[in-house]
Amino acid sequence: MQFTGSYVALITPFLANGKVDERAFQDLVAWQIAEGTQGLVPCGTTGESTTMSHDEHRRVVELCIEVAKGKAVVMAGTGSNSTTEAIELTLHAQKAGADAALVVVPYYNRPTQEGLYQHYKALHDATDLPLVIYNIPGRAGVDMAVETMARLARLPRIVGVKDATADLARPIRTTLAIPAPFWQLSGEDITALPYRAQGGHGCISVTANIAPRDLADMHRAWDAGDFTAAARINERLAPVHDAMFCESSPGPVKYAASLLGRSAPSVRLPLVEISAASKTRVETAMRQAGLLN
Repeated sequence: MQFTGSYVALITPFLANGKVDERAFQDLVAWQIAEGTQGLVPCGTTGESTTMSHDEHRRVVELCIEVAKGKAVVMAGTGSNSTTEAIELTLHAQKAGADAALVVVPYYNRPTQEGLYQHYKALHDATDLPLVIYNIPGRAGVDMAVETMARLARLPRIVGVKDATADLARPIRTTLAIPAPFWQLSGEDITALPYRAQGGHGCISVTANIAPRDLADMHRAWDAGDFTAAARINERLAPVHDAMFCESSPGPVKYAASLLGRSAPSVRLPLVEISAASKTRVETAMRQAGLLN
């Protein structure tokens, strides 16, 4: 299986009572597929997985697979700072029919590089899914070194990385250290196109929640060698990318999705709905990009 192009880090819509809005979530998944998104990532950072119960987490993965199986890649978020918990979540995703698992670097614990290796090796040895490392030092508090990733890549089911380091030298260094195929997906919308120029294969995007067709078109243009068209889309969406992080994500993107009728703007504590000034910034960026009439 190839992991390339436009993936979406799915939001999780909530009802007024705080429960998961299952219908809105499945409608969002169906819309993403219709708009050309190539991969769906439920229960990641943008999906507020850290505030979900285990039952909710499993249910959201199942809801995504119900709609998307056979139509788009489902890469379920199954990471945890507990190795045992990550194994349990990955085994569930495997049984539910996910195509791959996205496993965040253990957060808060701040393991050594050897600890990172042993965490992913234990997960690899206990499950059968392709595993994609999610390296996000800004949230996890630890950065997986290229050398550690290269060591893990020797295991047959460690197949790639979601790279949220914002280091545009990282993809070429990873390419030089790890023989292909090893799929490199940017975790940062604003640098997704230059990341591809340095050897990356796609992006797991926040903005794709509200601009799926544009981002699918951007990656397809890049793959077709139409770099001018890809750059044009990237330039138009750049203010939107910035607006999606004007406050803690996913607050801004959930408000943006609410403007499209795709989700309520609510997030779970300790996050709160974004401020009036941030709402204005999000709406203005969307209008300027042609995402709102």
